[in-house]
Amino acid sequence: MEIEFYGATRRVTGSCHILRANGFTVLLDCGLMQGSREVEALNREPFPFDPADIDAVVLSHGHIDHSGRLPLLVNRGFSGPIYTHHGTIELCRILLRDSAMLSENDARFMQKHGQRNAEPLYTVEQAQQCVSGMTGLRYGERREILPGIAVTLFDAGHILASAFVRLEITEGETSRTLVFSGDLGQYDSPILNDPETLGHADTVIVESTYGDRQHRDFEKTLAEIGEIIETSCRECGNILIPAFSIGRSQELLYLFGMNFEKWKLDQWQVFLDSPMAIEASRIYWHYEELWDEEARLFRRNMRKMPPVGNLHLTGRVEESMKINDIHEGAIIIAGSGMCNGGRIVHHLKRNIERPECHIIITGFQAEGTLGRQIVEGRSEVRLHGRSYRVRAQLHTVGGLSAHGDRNDLLRWLKSREGSPKVMIVHGEESVKESFREFLLDEIAIDALVPKPGDRLDLASNQLRRAEPEAQ
Repeated sequence: MEIEFYGATRRVTGSCHILRANGFTVLLDCGLMQGSREVEALNREPFPFDPADIDAVVLSHGHIDHSGRLPLLVNRGFSGPIYTHHGTIELCRILLRDSAMLSENDARFMQKHGQRNAEPLYTVEQAQQCVSGMTGLRYGERREILPGIAVTLFDAGHILASAFVRLEITEGETSRTLVFSGDLGQYDSPILNDPETLGHADTVIVESTYGDRQHRDFEKTLAEIGEIIETSCRECGNILIPAFSIGRSQELLYLFGMNFEKWKLDQWQVFLDSPMAIEASRIYWHYEELWDEEARLFRRNMRKMPPVGNLHLTGRVEESMKINDIHEGAIIIAGSGMCNGGRIVHHLKRNIERPECHIIITGFQAEGTLGRQIVEGRSEVRLHGRSYRVRAQLHTVGGLSAHGDRNDLLRWLKSREGSPKVMIVHGEESVKESFREFLLDEIAIDALVPKPGDRLDLASNQLRRAEPEAQ
């Protein structure tokens, strides 16, 4: 029995690991690699395995860097089941459809500009076929997905229906427990429950997106947002919030509802300018049982989405375009969260050169993305082929991240039973190394950082490094 490390090893995105046990092969996640054009081109490369040989997939949650290559996997020969939470299936219906639509649009654009052989990574029809092969599980439900391989999902507190995965594996006389973190959320964050206790494990694969830093205190984060809104109101500008359609957008609406009077939001027009975020918000609304106690209590006093009386849900393109006529007093929440596409780019074109406007960055920005360039302080960026000076005021609000910081990750690992081998993935190279040193100093865990193609023997917890050419 072994786990081979594939995606999210050299970079943050593209989560995918290969479990081989009892003669079966199981994938843990199968996500898109995101970032620069060079990185995203890797999504079209062959998998390091034959998709037809995969017996099952276990999906931790719906974010596209964990789920986005699943339709491609199906299109290239995979025909087995995909196990995930019921709520994740609902989110994947819209996430994978949107991913396919973007890919189809890109292919049409390239065909129009001379690349006649350009094809989408996968089509909407293929995305729908993929979702139809998903099997829903509940938190805490133990399911034997293959002989000798049982899966249980636990609440990861990252986005709605996100899970960390416990796999109980038996091969002959040997039994081992492998836990895969997926993405872990912050403790005490809005709407969702805290990550559940890790419990017993022989091996733990843990993400490290923010493994080198601490997020700002949540109450201070709320105060900062209030100050930004107040300042922007005096300066008569707009506020742009690039936000991930799943998780961050819903959290922002919730906070706007909770702080409507305190932040004097009645002086603003608030726009949720994302068809996918609007649809995802409705899914969030119908999964009240996955909310924390405070959010459920708040929801009982509402008849619809959080009571932001001046909230505009601009699903249609025509509605989005009308926002361009508003030069002050608009708070615009739009995707994509890393500014590498979507409607937020159009709003940046009209506001990024205006010093009275504000941009609030609330989530991780991968290398090579427009959002990363803005956060790094570029004085000029290119939007749709034209250069724009960055004169709007930038605010990075880390306290709203859907990812736990290094202390949250440490708290989760401390809830372990036994002395499992810890493997660090899903982070930039310097971050993974920093987190490894942090764990060694704090709780004497001598974790390992695997490279692509490395294989861990689960029976002995010995890591076999890949040959140089495989890396």
